[in-house]
Amino acid sequence: MTTRRLLLVNGPNLNLLGTREPTIYGSETLADVEAIVTAAAVAHGYEVRAVQSNHEGVLIDAIHEARHDCAGIVINPGGLTHTSVVLRDALSGVALPVAEVHISDVMAREPFRHHSYVADVADVHVIGQGVAGYGTATEQLIARLEG
Repeated sequence: MTTRRLLLVNGPNLNLLGTREPTIYGSETLADVEAIVTAAAVAHGYEVRAVQSNHEGVLIDAIHEARHDCAGIVINPGGLTHTSVVLRDALSGVALPVAEVHISDVMAREPFRHHSYVADVADVHVIGQGVAGYGTATEQLIARLEG
């Protein structure tokens, strides 16, 4: 694919980064996340389209649109990770490489967070690296795209 664009998807409550439970999620903001992903992507000649929503359908629509003009998807589904079969199906349905990111170590948290519906459709998994993990996920996704 010659498209040099990535879709960055952030799910519910990630608009609260920087103020929501800083002992778990840190003090960086969603703008910081977008800057980290953009910097990593631009370094390899990619651009980024970012979407954050607290509404599952908005995220699904953005994922569907990505099949027309994106090479891959970096996603932190937030709480939808553990509940949304339809989000997983959207990612599977567009058949783009996916990097799943989680700021906190979800495996060290409540048991209900241990299952990810996205895991089996993601090519890259970065968990528990804080906001910096978005950069790692972007780098790994681009390496797969160009590998």
